[in-house]
Amino acid sequence: MTHKTPGTATWDLSMRSHQLWTMMAEDLQQQGLDPMVELGWKKTGSLLVGRTFAESDTLKGRVKQLSEAGLKAEYLCSRDLSKREPDLLVDKDTAAAFLPDDCQLDAHRTVTYLEKANRNFASKGRYAEFYDDPVKCFIRSDGNGVEAVQTSKNTLYSKKAVIVAAGCWTGSLMQDLFRNWGMEFQVPVRPRKGHLLALQNFNSLQLNHGLMEAGYVDHPSISGLESSDNEQNLSVSMTATIDAAGNLLIGSSREFVGFNTDSDESVINLIWKRVAEFFPKLRMLSLSDLSASRKVRIGLRPYMPDGKPMIGPVPGLSNVYLAAGHEGGGLSMALGTAEMVVDVVLGRTGKVDSAPFAVDRALE
Repeated sequence: MTHKTPGTATWDLSMRSHQLWTMMAEDLQQQGLDPMVELGWKKTGSLLVGRTFAESDTLKGRVKQLSEAGLKAEYLCSRDLSKREPDLLVDKDTAAAFLPDDCQLDAHRTVTYLEKANRNFASKGRYAEFYDDPVKCFIRSDGNGVEAVQTSKNTLYSKKAVIVAAGCWTGSLMQDLFRNWGMEFQVPVRPRKGHLLALQNFNSLQLNHGLMEAGYVDHPSISGLESSDNEQNLSVSMTATIDAAGNLLIGSSREFVGFNTDSDESVINLIWKRVAEFFPKLRMLSLSDLSASRKVRIGLRPYMPDGKPMIGPVPGLSNVYLAAGHEGGGLSMALGTAEMVVDVVLGRTGKVDSAPFAVDRALE
């Protein structure tokens, strides 16, 4: 929560999701399961690090905001920050916003657990998986809704709702589905590519918390680079943490290059260079020396121009709903989003106001 801003549209959704993840972790413990094993759940605390006087001054205001919003937040001066993270380069202007109760999840472990838990409902006819069975079209009902979803192998009938949660592919998917009806439907979600570097069994750096630089909040762009024609859209910000398996995860990049998921070594080198500015020990190492222990994760974040996901009914269709456009917050906001979708479909008053995420506002 350290890079979230109280009062913004996504704040309440983020807070509710954080609460639901915490409840899930506690529930696993009550079942005799280890949340670290099942979800990669770690209460690491998080640090948002500023390196200039202006950034540090801004962090003081952020800590005040977060505290007034009900979170335990502390401002760490350079001396206190150095004690918490000895390997971090700290000078007189360096400071951080510290949230000791922040936690982290492992995406792969969490998805595996959710699949396993969902399969318990299969015998009751409440859950089924259709992997490698792409959606082809909607089958319209006699009214203004959708009767079924046609895949390449199956016809899946809808009793209550059809929910499209296809990440950055939501726009093209909905366009194709509507085109079959001779209609146009433009969803402004775009793929925003990211690189993350994972170093296995890496013990040259000690980290005690999840860290990110203050610039991560705004993702400033880099210009004047030579690796592609899209560098004016490239931003690289320092993030660093140790995952549940003990791997060092460092990042991260953001760029608009369509649906391209090829690894770009120039971007990886920029990430390494950026992180090394914060951790001098890394300057002694070359990425080429770590080729045997490194893995590069590449993904496409579903970007929305106004920074808010779309969650709610599709205008003109009585039973079709979208849940997409969370960019880099999809996992952290997943449970709150799921709860919101259910509340909207069932016509219940939700824990979080869904109006800021209405689909029709994104189509204007």
